[in-house]
Amino acid sequence: MMPLLLGVGLLILAGFIGLFLVFRSRTPRLPMDRRRPPRPPREQSSSQLSRITGMTTEAVSEFLERRGWTRKVSEALENAGIKSSPADFLVLVAVAAVVAAAVGTIVGGLLLGVLFFLAAPVVVKLVVGLMTTRRKRIFADQLDNTLQLFSGSLRAGHSLLRAVDAVAKESPAPTSEELTRVVNETRLGMDLDDSLDLTARRMESEDFSWVAQAIGIHREVGGDLAEVLDRVSGTIRERNQIKRQVRTLSAEGKMSAYILMALPILIAGILSVIAPEYISQFLTSGILGYAMIAVALLMFAVGGFWMSRIIKIRF
Repeated sequence: MMPLLLGVGLLILAGFIGLFLVFRSRTPRLPMDRRRPPRPPREQSSSQLSRITGMTTEAVSEFLERRGWTRKVSEALENAGIKSSPADFLVLVAVAAVVAAAVGTIVGGLLLGVLFFLAAPVVVKLVVGLMTTRRKRIFADQLDNTLQLFSGSLRAGHSLLRAVDAVAKESPAPTSEELTRVVNETRLGMDLDDSLDLTARRMESEDFSWVAQAIGIHREVGGDLAEVLDRVSGTIRERNQIKRQVRTLSAEGKMSAYILMALPILIAGILSVIAPEYISQFLTSGILGYAMIAVALLMFAVGGFWMSRIIKIRF
């Protein structure tokens, strides 16, 4: 009964947190009726939840601005391909953490609820990191086709910036998103070479860095850029073929590492549900139980780091 009450209390706490953020948000300098046209009463009543959500995200956005975290979080979301504002994303993470804590408390008690609450942001960070890695890998795999489109557009008589714009429209994501950003930055006054270098650093692509250098050299000394890009494309295609072969050969080892890392967590979670008295002995045995938990976490971290070094191959 006690875990159920704690879980319900956490859900109520999540609601109070939202209301607290609403009432903490500063009053805008202009009244709402001067900022947007009046709406019918029915529409105003139906959008009450939307206004509350907007005020909550505004409060979180102001907090991020004061701390100087907005740009960092925004760049992380852009690199992961998440089309959401930093404030909206952090509000969703906070709500997910509270809900996870409530579910854990109801299912396995207060300890499991606390673990779920602490694990939710970590899981979100891991997922964002995986999405970022996957997006960068897709960008690298698309690069040889991108260069073919680029050289074809140059041979068709387009200018350099017009060729970049054409490739951005014809390429799939994430190449289209990154090249569109290059076009927009160039239109706003940034030099094309600098924009391409920023894209190479943002995507951590050594191959695209070669492309940026080739374009920069061509703008200084001239020459047949289409022919240069064809040669670079051939080199990148051969490198990508080798990468795919290595990725295929190492897939079994990666899957084994994932399973070995997930087994302790799954077993601990299952035992905390079906036999909570067995898991509780680690907390009721005094210093010996806590020492065993610390040693297990240390061995888990060392094993995970060791396996990550084994399955990660750098080119």
